[in-house]
Amino acid sequence: MSQAQTTSQASTNGTFVKVNSANVRYTETAIESDYYYDKTIVSQDGSGMLSASPVKVHYQFRTKKETGKVGIMLVGWGGNNGTTITASVLANKHNVTWTTRRGVQQPNYYGSVMLASTVKLGVAEDGSDVTVPFNSLVPMVHPNEIVFGGWDISGMNLGDAMTRAQVLPYDLQRQLYDLMREYKPLPSIYYPDFIAANQSERADNVLKGSKQENLEQIRKDIRDFKANNGLDKVIVLWTANTERYADIIAGVNDTADNLLQAIASGHSEVSPSTIFAVASILEGAPFVNGSPQNTLVPGVIELSASKNCFVGGDDFKTGQTKIKSVLTEFLVNAGIKPVAITSYNHLGNNDGYNLSAPAQFRSKEISKSNVVDDMVSANHLLYKKGEHPDHTIVIKYVPSVGDSKRALDEYVSEIFMGGLSTISIYNTCEDSLLASPLILDLFMVTELM
Repeated sequence: MSQAQTTSQASTNGTFVKVNSANVRYTETAIESDYYYDKTIVSQDGSGMLSASPVKVHYQFRTKKETGKVGIMLVGWGGNNGTTITASVLANKHNVTWTTRRGVQQPNYYGSVMLASTVKLGVAEDGSDVTVPFNSLVPMVHPNEIVFGGWDISGMNLGDAMTRAQVLPYDLQRQLYDLMREYKPLPSIYYPDFIAANQSERADNVLKGSKQENLEQIRKDIRDFKANNGLDKVIVLWTANTERYADIIAGVNDTADNLLQAIASGHSEVSPSTIFAVASILEGAPFVNGSPQNTLVPGVIELSASKNCFVGGDDFKTGQTKIKSVLTEFLVNAGIKPVAITSYNHLGNNDGYNLSAPAQFRSKEISKSNVVDDMVSANHLLYKKGEHPDHTIVIKYVPSVGDSKRALDEYVSEIFMGGLSTISIYNTCEDSLLASPLILDLFMVTELM
């Protein structure tokens, strides 16, 4: 079968939260809540005096008690992330164990904020903290209930694609292979100008025709997937190759109408990921972008707002970039001034292969660089207007390391009275095993919208 199902009753943690408050109401089908957000509006008079005025904003939330039947369509389903997610959900659903040199391993959802972390709910009568699983706060779809589908420019079945990815342990692959080989991606969009030329060797499962015809086919794929599986909602998520940045051009992708016309006329600056985003919006399917290119051009944002359909995302932060955002925030908030951030990576998976091309690397470089911008601009005591740390990023493709990405970082900071502090970090990141749980989190949170 080309679009296989992995549905079952989700295993639950047995913890359920009910809030006793005048701001929360439980109906037969939904949970309704009032939330008051306090913010402060700041104005400045002619003398330079700052005036802070508290403002209360009222929001109302309505969450269905039943999640319904939900499917995810992955763009790049046959890649490292797509095969890892699918196989891992199957392992959890069927409780497949496997043996390594460290003994028998159990399936889990480690790395998922929703499924493997807790939050403090309050305190018990004796004053002790009460913590609960994140996903017990409101009804959330469980990954074990997901119906999987998707597209890929490679027509390889997911069993063989899992083997090609070399991410999961052999004994687990061996047990899941027969299930995985039943899954076959739908043909995807391939415009050679947007990804590295080295990806052409994989591109044996691509849509023909014009960009308008490609858009209509993707829309049909979403409709068919929803109807054939009896789904209440479909979420589309891009986990395919990093594309080059698309030029933002007035009259082409700056408004929704212009973007739709640009697709109809086959304009060269309309990327595959943008077509997937537009198709998703037009079918009422939320769209999440997991790569660093500028998929969500102004025309996409305007179209999503007009259709009241969620779109979001501009890359997964799992290893070096996540540490960078946390560590830089820590340093700046401690009054320490980073003056140089140097980041080096090497990896050997297909993501690294694609990023070895300059245009695709530039998209990733922008994504990795931008994470420090807000922190720097927020502290005018450390940084003058226009001042920024020296920031260098290097990514190299080394096939032998596979999916096990190596990341080396050096942070040089100015400290008290002209002193310098240097922090060096060496990080080995199992790339797809870190990204896959975050993809599941994004799916679960997006389903709430």
